[in-house]
Amino acid sequence: MIQADLNIILPEILLAIYAMLALLAVVYTGKDKMAPMLTWLTAGVFALLAVWIGMSGSGENVAFNGMFHDDAFSRFAKAAMLLAGAAVLVMGADYMQRRNMLRFEYPILVALAMVGMMTMVSAGDLMTLYMGLELQSLALYVVATLRRDGVKSTEAGMKYFLLGALSSGLLLYGSSLVYGFAGTTTFAGIVEAVGHGHAPLGLLFGLTFVISGLAFKVSAVPFHMWTPDVYEGAPTPITAFFATAPKLAAMGLFARVLFDAFGGVVGDWQQIIALLSVLSMFLGAIAAIGQTNIKRLMAYSSIAHMGYALMGLAAGTALGVEAMLVYMAIYVTMNVGTFAFILSMEKDGQPVTDIASLNMYSKQSSGRALALLFLMFSLAGVPPFLGFFGKLYVLRAAFEGGLAWLAIAGVVASVIGAFYYLRIVFYMYFGEEGDALDAPRSLVQQVLLMASAAIMLLGIVNFFGVDTAAQAAAAALMPH
Repeated sequence: MIQADLNIILPEILLAIYAMLALLAVVYTGKDKMAPMLTWLTAGVFALLAVWIGMSGSGENVAFNGMFHDDAFSRFAKAAMLLAGAAVLVMGADYMQRRNMLRFEYPILVALAMVGMMTMVSAGDLMTLYMGLELQSLALYVVATLRRDGVKSTEAGMKYFLLGALSSGLLLYGSSLVYGFAGTTTFAGIVEAVGHGHAPLGLLFGLTFVISGLAFKVSAVPFHMWTPDVYEGAPTPITAFFATAPKLAAMGLFARVLFDAFGGVVGDWQQIIALLSVLSMFLGAIAAIGQTNIKRLMAYSSIAHMGYALMGLAAGTALGVEAMLVYMAIYVTMNVGTFAFILSMEKDGQPVTDIASLNMYSKQSSGRALALLFLMFSLAGVPPFLGFFGKLYVLRAAFEGGLAWLAIAGVVASVIGAFYYLRIVFYMYFGEEGDALDAPRSLVQQVLLMASAAIMLLGIVNFFGVDTAAQAAAAALMPH
C-alpha cells in the first residue's frame, strides 16, 4: 500500500531529493561558482519532469487515503508549471550573473517552491493543501529578497511575507471552521458533508475565509496589495517567476478546492468568485493606465488577467474549468515572452523599466519590436492572436454558466485595459526619438521572446492541443 502511494508521489519526491542533493553538492564545492550550472541543471530537471508527467500518467490515482490526487487535472497543471519554471530559470540566468545576483540558493529555492506547487494542485485534503502552499510561499519569500543590498527588494520581500502570513491565517481559520462543521479535512468527506443545494451557515463562513486566503495567492482584488510593490522591487527574473508558475498553481488549487470539496454548492460560492473576478478585471484595467514602470504595469496586468481566469471558475461548469486552464496556459506563455523582453531592456549596462525608454524602438530592432507587438496585442485580447481566443473561451463559459452580466463586464474591462498595452506599441512605433537601448546580449531571451510571439500567432490553428488536454483535465475535476 505504502509503495503504491509513494509511486504516485514519485515526481515530487524526486524533485525534493534533487534539491537536497544540490544543496549538499554546493556545500562541498565552491558555492556561487556552481550557481550558473545549477540553474541550467534545475531547468533541465523541470523540463524532464514535465515530459515524464505529461506522457506517463493515466486515469485517477489516489494516495494516502485521499490526501493526494494524481489525475488529468493535476498532470496538466504540473506540466505547465514545470515548463514555465524551466523557461524563467534559463532566461534570467544571464541577467543575474552579470549583476552578481546569481546565488546557488536561487535555483534550489525555486525547485523547493515547485515541489510545493505540485503538491498544491494534487491536494485532496485541507492539510495537504496547506503544506503545499506554505512550502511554495516560504521559498518565494526568500527569493523575493534575493538582492539583499537593495532597499526595494528587501521591502518587496517584507510586504510579501507579511501579507502572505495574513493569507495563511485566513486560510487556516477557514479550514478549521470547515473541519468543525464537516468533521473531516478530506475534500471527498467535505463534499459528502456539504451535500447539494445550500451549505450550512457556519460552513459558508469557513468557505469564505478559505476563498479569501486563496485570493491572496492569485492576487485577486481586494487581496492584491502586495503585487505591484513585489513585482517592482524583486529582481526582474524573480518577478517573471512570480508572474507565471505560482499563479498557475494557485488557480489550480482554487479550482481543486471549489470543485472537489464544494462542488455540490456551486450557487453558494459562485457570487463570491464572480465579485472577485469583476473587481480584479476593473482594478487591473484602470490602475495600470497611469503606470510608467513596465514591471508595475505587468503587475496590474496580472491582476486583471487573474480576474478573467476567475471568470471561468465562476461559471461553475466543466467548460469553465477548461476555459480557465486554457487561459492560464496562454497567459503564462505571453508572460514568459514579455518578461524575456523586459529582461533585455538595458541602457549603458543598467536595467531600464521606464516604458518611455521604448520610444521608436522599432527603428532600432524591428524584429523584436514586432514580437513585442504580437505579445501586447495578445495580452490586450486583439484578434487574431491567441490571447483573444483565451478571453473568448472564458467569456463563453461565463455566458453559458448563466453569468451574462459578468461576460459583459469582462468585455468592458478588456476594452479599458487595451489602452495601456497599445500605448507601449505606440511608443515603439510612433514615440519621440530618444536614447537607444543597448543591443540585447542573451540569446536565450531572444529565443523565448520570438518563440512565445510565434505561438501567439500560430497557436490559433489548433491551440497546440492544449484545449484537448484542458478538456480532459476539467473532466477529471468534475463530480463523478
